[in-house]
Amino acid sequence: MQKRHFLVSMGAGAAALPLGAGAQQAKGLKGPVLLTVTGAVTKTNRGPLDPVLDQMMAKQKLAFDKAHAFDFAALAALPAVTIRPTLEYDKKQHELRGPLLADVLKAAGATGSKLAMRAVDGYAPEIGVADAQKYRFIVATHLDGQPIPLGGLGPLWAVYDADRFADMAAKPVDQRFAQCPWGLYHIDVKA
Repeated sequence: MQKRHFLVSMGAGAAALPLGAGAQQAKGLKGPVLLTVTGAVTKTNRGPLDPVLDQMMAKQKLAFDKAHAFDFAALAALPAVTIRPTLEYDKKQHELRGPLLADVLKAAGATGSKLAMRAVDGYAPEIGVADAQKYRFIVATHLDGQPIPLGGLGPLWAVYDADRFADMAAKPVDQRFAQCPWGLYHIDVKA
């Protein structure tokens, strides 16, 4: 009985909390947020990290006052690029499609020169914006014509076509993608 009373009280208390701070309430989005861009961004559509609603970000020690959040539709509205890199997992070429990372950053009003791209498992490689542009990184939403599933490499993957760049193609295939977090959900833009 006390457990039931506690749960009812928690539900009533949660209903009284103001909306709008968490990623789930990002302005202008209809679907769940898949990618949050923080740091040096000028076009924001959500408020600060909410440690209650943004559990994974809080557990990974992220903090921010403002951000630009993207749902699948917002990413799909950006021009898509298709690449065909040889992937390290099976050493075969696969088709990946999604917007250029540069276009995602532009939509967020990013003004920094470095990026920390964070995956759901906490992996967070850093890359310069100039390198992300040079190698034409994309935020892949599709693999071989299908949306990339959560639990696989998605739903988002920051990746590039290593086969197209001599300096990267010269590396063993299992060393080409260290800067490419799959399960991407957060990008911190650093000045």
